[in-house]
Amino acid sequence: MILLIKLFLAHLIGDFILQPNRWVKEKDVKKLRAWQLYIHALIHGVLTILILWDVTNWVVPLMVFLTHLIIDALKLVIQREENKRMFFFLDQGLHMIALTAIYYFTSSLSKPINLQWLRTDEGIVTLTSIIFLMTPVSIIIKTIISKWTPQVDTNSNNNPEDDSLQSAGKYIGIIERLFVFGFVVYGQWEAVGFLIAAKSVFRFGDLKSGSERKLTEYVLIGTLLSFGLAISTGALYKFLLTIM
Repeated sequence: MILLIKLFLAHLIGDFILQPNRWVKEKDVKKLRAWQLYIHALIHGVLTILILWDVTNWVVPLMVFLTHLIIDALKLVIQREENKRMFFFLDQGLHMIALTAIYYFTSSLSKPINLQWLRTDEGIVTLTSIIFLMTPVSIIIKTIISKWTPQVDTNSNNNPEDDSLQSAGKYIGIIERLFVFGFVVYGQWEAVGFLIAAKSVFRFGDLKSGSERKLTEYVLIGTLLSFGLAISTGALYKFLLTIM
């Protein structure tokens, strides 16, 4: 089980943390001619070596590199602008299937890593959960609610982004999810309720008018998804620790 979580951790870092947006755009335009496609797959292979901490075990990172390259290449060739949202989830699902297959066929090749903070199974699960709740969940939520993004009049004096800090919503979401995750892990459900109430007061206080109903619903969906994924991750974390 811990090998699969290590592979998932490497995937999260490679696909969501170490892949700049400009690489994604270049791949969408140039398809198989984009050098970013091959470097991206290579990064996944190198990350797998680092996470497993075993340079002699070349089979697992090689399989990760090849499967990731094939899946990403097929996605670039098949997807179109109108179905990019669907292919995002299909792509991630295929990667999870590939990593699971690699785990079942090569689990005996895994060795414990030597890094102090990743020596225990609990450390691996904790780090994976935290990284998942950061940029990966932000991208997942953004993708889910993208079809409901309200059209904001940039010339209007009521534009809610006029006085907003750059990327503030993203970082607020990350922080709140980490808080919720910690509260769930330690069984502090009252604190989760307090956080939801506080978020409602500060976030929805200026979204009460009928003309802003769509924006209100859009923000509410994103917030509920954020809290829901954080609570689910915390519950899954506790479950995994009980079966290890």
